[in-house]
Amino acid sequence: MYAIIKTGGKQYRVEAGLKLKIEQIPADIGSEFLIDQILMIADGDNISLGQPMLSGASVKATVLGQGRHDKVRIFKMRRRKHYQKHQGHRQNYTEIQITGISA
Repeated sequence: MYAIIKTGGKQYRVEAGLKLKIEQIPADIGSEFLIDQILMIADGDNISLGQPMLSGASVKATVLGQGRHDKVRIFKMRRRKHYQKHQGHRQNYTEIQITGISA
């Protein structure tokens, strides 16, 4: 059984026991929360599609940690103009583990 969820403006294919890093959400480590934006649930050959979301479906997840991704370096340069710009960015994330899917 797996589900397609939407969180942080992105879509993820999740199943029970899966660990993944999503956009940061304000939650304490070890706490459980429900994700109610479910786009699709598949259980074998039985597939349920939402229009666009499924009502009554949810995915339960546990927060494993909060952190920051590796630094992405941005370098801009205009040749022959004596212009160089260096910039960096580290995106925050929340690491979660999917504990259950209910349809």
